[in-house]
Amino acid sequence: MPYADVDGVSLYFEEHASATAPGADGAPLVLLHGGFGAGEVFGPLLAAGVGEGRRVITVDLRGHGRTPDVPGLPMTMEAMADDVAGLLRHLGGEAADVLGYSLGAGTAMRLAIQHPGLVRRLVVVSMPARRTGWFPEVTAQMDMMDEGAAEAMRQSPLYELYARIAPRVEDWPTLVGKVAAMNRRDFDWSAEISGVTAPVLLVFGDGDAVRPAHMVEFFGLLGGGLKDPGWDGGDRPAARLAVLPGATHYDLMLSPLLPPTVRAFLDDDGPAGRGEPGHGR
Repeated sequence: MPYADVDGVSLYFEEHASATAPGADGAPLVLLHGGFGAGEVFGPLLAAGVGEGRRVITVDLRGHGRTPDVPGLPMTMEAMADDVAGLLRHLGGEAADVLGYSLGAGTAMRLAIQHPGLVRRLVVVSMPARRTGWFPEVTAQMDMMDEGAAEAMRQSPLYELYARIAPRVEDWPTLVGKVAAMNRRDFDWSAEISGVTAPVLLVFGDGDAVRPAHMVEFFGLLGGGLKDPGWDGGDRPAARLAVLPGATHYDLMLSPLLPPTVRAFLDDDGPAGRGEPGHGR
Protein backbone atom coordinates (compact mmCIF):
# COMPACT_ATOMS: atom_id res chain seq x y z
CA MET A 1 0.00 0.00 0.00
CA PRO A 2 1.29 3.53 -0.80
CA TYR A 3 2.35 5.31 2.37
CA ALA A 4 4.64 8.31 2.77
CA ASP A 5 6.54 8.91 6.01
CA VAL A 6 5.95 12.61 6.67
CA ASP A 7 7.46 13.91 9.90
CA GLY A 8 6.31 10.92 11.92
CA VAL A 9 2.96 10.51 10.14
CA SER A 10 2.55 7.43 7.95
CA LEU A 11 0.31 9.12 5.39
CA TYR A 12 -1.76 6.91 3.10
CA PHE A 13 -2.36 8.13 -0.45
CA GLU A 14 -3.45 6.78 -3.79
CA GLU A 15 -2.62 7.88 -7.32
CA HIS A 16 -5.44 7.39 -9.78
CA ALA A 17 -3.90 8.50 -13.08
CA SER A 18 -0.61 9.54 -14.62
CA ALA A 19 -1.64 11.47 -17.73
CA THR A 20 -1.58 15.25 -17.78
CA ALA A 21 -4.62 17.28 -18.67
CA PRO A 22 -4.62 19.55 -21.71
CA GLY A 23 -4.30 23.15 -20.62
CA ALA A 24 -3.54 22.25 -16.99
CA ASP A 25 0.23 22.75 -17.19
CA GLY A 26 0.69 19.15 -16.07
CA ALA A 27 -0.46 20.00 -12.54
CA PRO A 28 -1.63 17.04 -10.44
CA LEU A 29 -4.96 17.22 -8.63
CA VAL A 30 -4.99 16.55 -4.87
CA LEU A 31 -8.30 15.70 -3.19
CA LEU A 32 -8.77 16.16 0.58
CA HIS A 33 -11.79 14.62 2.31
CA GLY A 34 -13.96 15.88 5.15
CA GLY A 35 -14.03 14.85 8.80
CA PHE A 36 -14.26 11.09 9.45
CA GLY A 37 -13.87 10.46 5.72
CA ALA A 38 -11.14 8.97 3.54
CA GLY A 39 -9.78 9.46 0.05
CA GLU A 40 -12.08 6.84 -1.40
CA VAL A 41 -15.16 9.00 -0.83
CA PHE A 42 -14.13 10.95 -3.95
CA GLY A 43 -15.04 7.97 -6.14
CA PRO A 44 -18.27 9.58 -7.44
CA LEU A 45 -16.50 12.88 -8.16
CA LEU A 46 -13.78 11.09 -10.13
CA ALA A 47 -16.37 8.99 -11.95
CA ALA A 48 -18.04 12.25 -12.99
CA GLY A 49 -14.83 13.31 -14.74
CA VAL A 50 -13.26 15.86 -12.40
CA GLY A 51 -9.89 14.10 -12.62
CA GLU A 52 -10.15 13.07 -16.27
CA GLY A 53 -6.75 13.18 -17.94
CA ARG A 54 -5.03 14.20 -14.72
CA ARG A 55 -2.71 12.64 -12.22
CA VAL A 56 -5.06 12.49 -9.24
CA ILE A 57 -3.86 12.01 -5.67
CA THR A 58 -6.27 11.19 -2.86
CA VAL A 59 -5.04 11.44 0.72
CA ASP A 60 -6.27 9.90 3.96
CA LEU A 61 -5.59 12.71 6.46
CA ARG A 62 -3.90 11.88 9.76
CA GLY A 63 -5.96 9.53 11.91
CA HIS A 64 -8.50 9.04 9.10
CA GLY A 65 -9.05 6.08 6.82
CA ARG A 66 -5.90 4.03 6.33
CA THR A 67 -3.62 6.65 7.92
CA PRO A 68 -3.06 5.66 11.56
CA ASP A 69 -3.30 8.07 14.44
CA VAL A 70 0.01 9.16 15.94
CA PRO A 71 -0.24 9.45 19.74
CA GLY A 72 0.88 12.79 21.07
CA LEU A 73 0.45 14.66 17.78
CA PRO A 74 -2.40 17.17 17.55
CA MET A 75 -5.08 17.07 14.87
CA THR A 76 -5.28 20.56 13.46
CA MET A 77 -5.81 21.79 9.93
CA GLU A 78 -2.47 23.58 10.15
CA ALA A 79 -0.67 20.32 11.01
CA MET A 80 -2.53 18.38 8.32
CA ALA A 81 -1.57 21.05 5.76
CA ASP A 82 2.06 20.40 6.66
CA ASP A 83 1.39 16.67 6.16
CA VAL A 84 0.06 17.29 2.65
CA ALA A 85 2.99 19.58 1.87
CA GLY A 86 5.35 16.81 2.97
CA LEU A 87 3.54 14.35 0.71
CA LEU A 88 3.78 16.67 -2.29
CA ARG A 89 7.52 17.08 -1.69
CA HIS A 90 7.81 13.30 -1.30
CA LEU A 91 6.19 12.99 -4.74
CA GLY A 92 8.56 15.48 -6.34
CA GLY A 93 7.52 18.92 -5.09
CA GLU A 94 5.38 19.85 -8.08
CA ALA A 95 2.74 22.53 -7.49
CA ALA A 96 -0.72 20.98 -7.50
CA ASP A 97 -4.34 21.91 -7.93
CA VAL A 98 -6.01 21.13 -4.60
CA LEU A 99 -9.66 20.48 -3.80
CA GLY A 100 -10.83 20.03 -0.23
CA TYR A 101 -14.23 19.52 1.35
CA SER A 102 -15.09 20.75 4.88
CA LEU A 103 -12.18 19.64 7.09
CA GLY A 104 -10.23 18.94 3.91
CA ALA A 105 -11.11 22.40 2.60
CA GLY A 106 -9.69 23.99 5.74
CA THR A 107 -6.58 21.87 5.30
CA ALA A 108 -6.34 22.95 1.65
CA MET A 109 -6.73 26.60 2.64
CA ARG A 110 -3.97 26.26 5.22
CA LEU A 111 -1.79 24.56 2.61
CA ALA A 112 -2.14 27.61 0.35
CA ILE A 113 -1.32 29.90 3.29
CA GLN A 114 1.59 27.93 4.76
CA HIS A 115 3.07 26.48 1.54
CA PRO A 116 2.00 28.82 -1.30
CA GLY A 117 4.55 27.44 -3.74
CA LEU A 118 2.84 24.04 -3.70
CA VAL A 119 -0.63 25.26 -4.73
CA ARG A 120 -1.48 26.24 -8.32
CA ARG A 121 -5.27 26.46 -8.03
CA LEU A 122 -7.45 25.88 -4.99
CA VAL A 123 -11.05 24.69 -4.59
CA VAL A 124 -12.57 25.24 -1.14
CA VAL A 125 -15.86 23.37 -0.69
CA SER A 126 -18.12 24.26 2.26
CA MET A 127 -15.69 25.76 4.77
CA PRO A 128 -15.70 29.24 6.34
CA ALA A 129 -12.77 31.61 6.74
CA ARG A 130 -13.48 31.93 10.45
CA ARG A 131 -15.41 29.85 12.96
CA THR A 132 -18.25 32.34 13.27
CA GLY A 133 -18.90 31.82 9.56
CA TRP A 134 -20.84 28.67 10.51
CA PHE A 135 -24.45 29.12 11.59
CA PRO A 136 -24.65 29.44 15.41
CA GLU A 137 -26.49 26.14 15.75
CA VAL A 138 -23.64 24.39 13.94
CA THR A 139 -20.98 25.70 16.31
CA ALA A 140 -23.29 24.89 19.25
CA GLN A 141 -23.36 21.26 18.10
CA MET A 142 -19.58 21.30 17.70
CA ASP A 143 -19.18 22.63 21.23
CA MET A 144 -21.27 19.78 22.65
CA MET A 145 -19.35 17.03 20.88
CA ASP A 146 -16.52 15.11 22.55
CA GLU A 147 -14.99 11.63 22.59
CA GLY A 148 -18.13 10.32 24.26
CA ALA A 149 -19.98 10.66 20.95
CA ALA A 150 -17.94 7.80 19.50
CA GLU A 151 -20.33 5.09 20.72
CA ALA A 152 -23.44 6.65 19.21
CA MET A 153 -21.60 7.28 15.94
CA ARG A 154 -20.93 3.55 15.54
CA GLN A 155 -24.36 3.38 13.91
CA SER A 156 -23.34 5.85 11.18
CA PRO A 157 -21.90 5.32 7.67
CA LEU A 158 -18.85 7.24 8.88
CA TYR A 159 -17.99 4.46 11.32
CA GLU A 160 -18.78 1.81 8.72
CA LEU A 161 -16.13 3.34 6.45
CA TYR A 162 -13.61 3.65 9.28
CA ALA A 163 -14.18 0.09 10.54
CA ARG A 164 -13.65 -1.31 7.06
CA ILE A 165 -10.30 0.31 6.30
CA ALA A 166 -8.66 1.71 9.46
CA PRO A 167 -5.46 -0.05 10.58
CA ARG A 168 -6.63 0.09 14.23
CA VAL A 169 -10.41 0.13 14.55
CA GLU A 170 -10.02 0.55 18.31
CA ASP A 171 -8.75 4.10 17.66
CA TRP A 172 -12.25 5.26 16.65
CA PRO A 173 -12.89 7.07 19.97
CA THR A 174 -9.50 8.78 19.63
CA LEU A 175 -10.41 10.05 16.16
CA VAL A 176 -13.80 11.32 17.35
CA GLY A 177 -12.17 13.05 20.33
CA LYS A 178 -9.47 14.72 18.24
CA VAL A 179 -11.86 15.91 15.53
CA ALA A 180 -14.25 17.20 18.20
CA ALA A 181 -11.45 19.12 19.94
CA MET A 182 -10.37 20.63 16.61
CA ASN A 183 -13.95 21.69 15.81
CA ARG A 184 -14.29 23.42 19.19
CA ARG A 185 -11.23 25.53 18.57
CA ASP A 186 -11.79 29.15 17.54
CA PHE A 187 -10.09 30.37 14.36
CA ASP A 188 -10.07 33.37 12.07
CA TRP A 189 -7.86 33.20 8.98
CA SER A 190 -9.14 36.42 7.40
CA ALA A 191 -5.84 38.29 7.43
CA GLU A 192 -3.90 35.33 6.04
CA ILE A 193 -6.47 34.52 3.37
CA SER A 194 -6.19 38.05 2.05
CA GLY A 195 -2.58 37.24 1.16
CA VAL A 196 -3.26 34.04 -0.80
CA THR A 197 -2.16 34.53 -4.40
CA ALA A 198 -3.37 31.29 -6.03
CA PRO A 199 -6.75 31.49 -7.79
CA VAL A 200 -9.46 30.15 -5.47
CA LEU A 201 -12.90 28.73 -6.21
CA LEU A 202 -15.26 28.85 -3.24
CA VAL A 203 -18.15 26.38 -3.46
CA PHE A 204 -21.16 26.34 -1.14
CA GLY A 205 -24.69 25.02 -1.21
CA ASP A 206 -27.65 27.37 -0.97
CA GLY A 207 -28.65 25.31 2.09
CA ASP A 208 -25.12 25.16 3.51
CA ALA A 209 -24.05 25.16 7.15
CA VAL A 210 -22.08 28.32 6.33
CA ARG A 211 -23.98 31.62 6.52
CA PRO A 212 -24.64 33.18 3.07
CA ALA A 213 -23.36 36.55 4.27
CA HIS A 214 -20.08 34.89 5.20
CA MET A 215 -19.79 33.28 1.77
CA VAL A 216 -19.76 36.77 0.26
CA GLU A 217 -17.38 38.02 2.96
CA PHE A 218 -14.97 35.14 2.20
CA PHE A 219 -15.16 35.93 -1.52
CA GLY A 220 -14.31 39.54 -0.72
CA LEU A 221 -11.20 38.50 1.23
CA LEU A 222 -9.95 36.96 -2.01
CA GLY A 223 -10.58 40.12 -4.01
CA GLY A 224 -13.94 39.04 -5.41
CA GLY A 225 -17.17 40.99 -5.56
CA LEU A 226 -15.52 44.32 -4.85
CA LYS A 227 -16.26 46.10 -8.14
CA ASP A 228 -17.74 45.69 -11.58
CA PRO A 229 -15.23 43.83 -13.81
CA GLY A 230 -16.08 45.96 -16.83
CA TRP A 231 -17.85 45.12 -20.07
CA ASP A 232 -14.89 43.04 -21.27
CA GLY A 233 -14.28 41.36 -17.90
CA GLY A 234 -10.83 42.91 -17.73
CA ASP A 235 -11.09 43.54 -14.00
CA ARG A 236 -12.49 40.10 -13.22
CA PRO A 237 -10.84 38.73 -10.06
CA ALA A 238 -8.96 35.43 -10.05
CA ALA A 239 -11.30 34.17 -7.32
CA ARG A 240 -14.64 32.53 -8.11
CA LEU A 241 -17.75 31.96 -5.99
CA ALA A 242 -20.26 29.20 -6.74
CA VAL A 243 -23.45 28.67 -4.71
CA LEU A 244 -25.06 25.46 -5.91
CA PRO A 245 -28.86 25.29 -5.70
CA GLY A 246 -30.54 22.53 -3.77
CA ALA A 247 -27.38 21.50 -1.90
CA THR A 248 -26.50 21.38 1.80
CA HIS A 249 -23.21 20.89 3.60
CA TYR A 250 -24.01 17.21 3.92
CA ASP A 251 -24.83 16.36 0.29
CA LEU A 252 -22.92 19.03 -1.62
CA MET A 253 -20.24 16.59 -2.79
CA LEU A 254 -22.96 14.59 -4.58
CA SER A 255 -24.44 17.58 -6.44
CA PRO A 256 -24.41 17.00 -10.22
CA LEU A 257 -23.46 20.67 -10.58
CA LEU A 258 -20.21 20.28 -8.67
CA PRO A 259 -18.08 18.36 -11.22
CA PRO A 260 -18.60 20.77 -14.17
CA THR A 261 -18.16 23.78 -11.88
CA VAL A 262 -14.84 22.48 -10.56
CA ARG A 263 -13.60 21.28 -13.93
CA ALA A 264 -14.29 24.64 -15.60
CA PHE A 265 -12.28 26.41 -12.91
CA LEU A 266 -9.33 24.03 -12.93
CA ASP A 267 -9.05 24.11 -16.72
CA ASP A 268 -9.49 27.89 -16.95
CA ASP A 269 -6.59 29.51 -18.79
CA GLY A 270 -7.38 32.90 -17.29
CA PRO A 271 -5.40 34.70 -14.58
CA ALA A 272 -2.86 32.40 -12.95
CA GLY A 273 -2.99 34.30 -9.71
CA ARG A 274 -3.09 37.70 -8.08
CA GLY A 275 0.65 38.21 -7.80
CA GLU A 276 1.57 40.04 -4.64
CA PRO A 277 -0.97 40.13 -1.80
CA GLY A 278 -3.47 42.90 -2.45
CA HIS A 279 -3.09 42.72 -6.24
CA GLY A 280 -6.32 43.33 -8.12
CA ARG A 281 -8.09 45.00 -5.22
